[in-house]
Amino acid sequence: MRPDGKPEGLRQSMSWLHTYAGLLLGWVLFAMFLTGTLSYVRDEITAWMKPPAQHSFADAQTADRAVAALRKLAPDAEQWTVNLPTVRQPAVEVSWRAQGAPQGRRGRETAMLDAGTGEVLRVPETRGADFFYRFHFEFYGMSVYSGRILAGIAAFFMLVAIISGVITHKKIFTEFFTFRPRKGQRSWLDAHNALAVLGLPFHFILTFTGLLLLMFMLLPWGLDGAYDGQRMQFYQERRVLLEPRLERPADAPPPVAGVLALDDILRDAGRQWGGRGIDSFMIRHPGKADSTVELRPATGDSMTEYPARRLYYAADGTPMDAPSEPALAWSTNVYRTMINVHIGRFAGPALRWIFFLSGIAGTLMVATGLVLWVVKRLPERRKTGVTPFSHRLVEVLNVGAIGGLAVAIAGYFWLNHLLPAALRDRALWEIRGFFGLWLLCALHPLLRTHRQAWVEQLSAAAVLLFLLPALNALTGGLPLWRSLARGQWSIAGFELSAMAVAVLLAFAVRKVRGGADAAVLAGAPRKALAERRPRAGEPGEMGVQQ
Repeated sequence: MRPDGKPEGLRQSMSWLHTYAGLLLGWVLFAMFLTGTLSYVRDEITAWMKPPAQHSFADAQTADRAVAALRKLAPDAEQWTVNLPTVRQPAVEVSWRAQGAPQGRRGRETAMLDAGTGEVLRVPETRGADFFYRFHFEFYGMSVYSGRILAGIAAFFMLVAIISGVITHKKIFTEFFTFRPRKGQRSWLDAHNALAVLGLPFHFILTFTGLLLLMFMLLPWGLDGAYDGQRMQFYQERRVLLEPRLERPADAPPPVAGVLALDDILRDAGRQWGGRGIDSFMIRHPGKADSTVELRPATGDSMTEYPARRLYYAADGTPMDAPSEPALAWSTNVYRTMINVHIGRFAGPALRWIFFLSGIAGTLMVATGLVLWVVKRLPERRKTGVTPFSHRLVEVLNVGAIGGLAVAIAGYFWLNHLLPAALRDRALWEIRGFFGLWLLCALHPLLRTHRQAWVEQLSAAAVLLFLLPALNALTGGLPLWRSLARGQWSIAGFELSAMAVAVLLAFAVRKVRGGADAAVLAGAPRKALAERRPRAGEPGEMGVQQ
């Protein structure tokens, strides 16, 4: 109800909904947006986090070297898999499954090879950017089911915030072209609106498709009804489609054990895919008469292609007949398209960078919205001279969630290069370090004024990110100037991006430290958590020196 007793209009109601839908899970959404954005370049990040692999350069003999290495590493394995180098991943990753090993990841052993020599690389244990990818929709330290349910709830709140935000701001597209600096709340609202409109289609589509990806978990009743409660039968049928039964042509000569016409197979597959390139190949029963080779193409540019069409050969190069995939319902094709749109499987380098930048815009949109909640309430706090506990809590959470996550991510990269290679559970210690840093950053604002907390955490993140190229060069990685000279863009691109983000963070530190807009992030002193007056020389209610 309005103060005059009349009911609120639609826009006023949507304003309330937009504010609290974004605030209640805003800190979770910020972490999801940022880690999801990093997932678009997870191959590049993972390559950087494996310094020995950065010196790997592929040539025409790379595939043969990988098979020769597997003959030494796992001569009796029942299956070999070779992931070939790409512009995003310079080294060769091989894996094998020993006879009788359990299915899934538990029964698989892996190694990384130098693409130019075939030698096994001593790569330190790390989860790389796969940690960010999984954190994006499963979080950490909870069951997969619980994490995905929480991600689905957060995505639903995000969708509500997007729709209600469009309804609330009737001049949102007009105000996209308006930015008024040094105007406190007005400036932050302009920035929030501009970031929202700039990536509005991206934000809406990614949020909606994210919910679609989780729909069988969030709304399982249709699946339960179709399969009489036997939900796993649906997933088993999908696996059967992905693993077809192969048949050797009747007129083909009998197979011979020990023969592997790999060059002919790769050449024919490349011709069938029109020069698209080969992502990986799998050899089942290597060295035996019934050995087969399965090839997967490199990422294409089709949003509807999932999974990608595979080719199958006998080890002697004879194409194998695989039953064609049955015709799928239009709804299944739509669902597959939505998966590709969300994950960006079809995106080439240019489009992937657009996705990445749009994700950064979405991350900043959430961050500015959280800060704006505090800024809008500063005038009332000026009048009363008191900071309510809820306001101070939001201030602390903002610093810990936004600045703290930036510090934790930068620290995760440093731990990756500094922890001893022989450390037991090394990958786990990287993750523990990530959360340890984040926890310290969450507690840090309780001990500092609001402005000091922002300045110190953003400064720490900026320094750590800017020095990543030097860290990499000093710990066995490829120096930046060499990665640029040799066209190793997966490494150079990551380091240049980290430095660019560091410059932006330094600019934010400069704005927080001084100027008319400093009060926006300065907030109020710790009255809600510790009743005392600011000391001389300490920022006061609006961050102004007393």
